[in-house]
Amino acid sequence: MILGDFGTSYCKFLDTGVAGAAPEIVATKALGPELRVDLATGHNGKRFAGRFVNELIALARGGEALIAEDSFLLLDCGSRDIKFVQYESGRLKDMGWNAECGASMGFTIELLERYYDLDFRALAVPAQTFSVTCGVLGMSHIFDAVISGIPVAEAVARFVKGIAINAYRFARSPKKLYLSGGLCANPLFVASLPCEVVPLGRFVLLEGLRRAMGQESETGGKG
Repeated sequence: MILGDFGTSYCKFLDTGVAGAAPEIVATKALGPELRVDLATGHNGKRFAGRFVNELIALARGGEALIAEDSFLLLDCGSRDIKFVQYESGRLKDMGWNAECGASMGFTIELLERYYDLDFRALAVPAQTFSVTCGVLGMSHIFDAVISGIPVAEAVARFVKGIAINAYRFARSPKKLYLSGGLCANPLFVASLPCEVVPLGRFVLLEGLRRAMGQESETGGKG
């Protein structure tokens, strides 16, 4: 069975029929219209599969599969939006999805890295930050700062820290959070979160699909 997590910028695939197969990442813009998978999640998923799992459900199932604790908060930061699930004593307590104030955060960070030729591994967490509630609109802070004489790298670092703090507050300001999504690979973003952070990588939703697939097999149904 082929599983697909169809994100705004990147899609992740896993062929569960191949023993030991590793997930594959493909740029969304490179997908052909003829592509089909067996089970999908992500906002583009319904275009490529007959069976679809809501992203929050896939995130929750992925957290159940990958996190050994009964109580945890899992935050997913994608190119287009941010979302979280919170468990307490093994039960789902809360969840949230922000596609407006969290708009294009991951996409904007990647765009800035390429445009300014920056390496986020080399940037320290700045002492100051910008108040950023939208990735696209928040870029004006960078332009204003550069005009005032602040180095580009410092301005972008403040922007990234502002995005991280906004995401942290959206997730109810936990003492510890597990992080999902492409920003797990951004050291500046991870270090800017003002709490203990455990990055889980880019394939949490795929693990959620795998768990959902297993539950279907056990029940013999598709729900």
